[in-house]
Amino acid sequence: MNLDELDGRIGEGWGGEVPNGSHVNVVLARRGSPTAAAALSMLANPTPGHTPVLVTVGETESDYEPVWPPTLMMNKATATENRHQTVTWGAAQLGIGQGVLDAVADGVIEATGDLLVLVAVWVDPRADDETALRLANRAAVRKAIGTCVEGRDPRAAAALVERRDELQSPFYSGD
Repeated sequence: MNLDELDGRIGEGWGGEVPNGSHVNVVLARRGSPTAAAALSMLANPTPGHTPVLVTVGETESDYEPVWPPTLMMNKATATENRHQTVTWGAAQLGIGQGVLDAVADGVIEATGDLLVLVAVWVDPRADDETALRLANRAAVRKAIGTCVEGRDPRAAAALVERRDELQSPFYSGD
């Protein structure tokens, strides 16, 4: 699939179990497109507790290198406490990077500077297992990128339409 066809594709993924699970939304963008411009603008507009970063990996701060294709990460849950910040920009960031690299290794996307991967990640402030959180992010990102590229199973979408009156949400307590 060429980059023009990938531009603006959206995917979502969940990995792991609460409180060490992760929910991500992924958008793919072609360099130079309006989608990429919108993604890059978030780097210039951080807000308290929401710090966009270029996903990097490395054993020490002096040997960081960016994941390729370039991957931008933004946290959805406000991270103001030290522990939540550490697991978000540590374990979650590493897992996101590994998930992107898994997609490259699987041949789903290419490691090119012409593709940008934008990941919005939710990390539970109660997360307490860095390894579980890393693995959850890795799985969630790989799944979401797969959905971006391969699309959603039309049978799953049709089944959701059929069940629309019985749907629930863990954040809804009404009838």
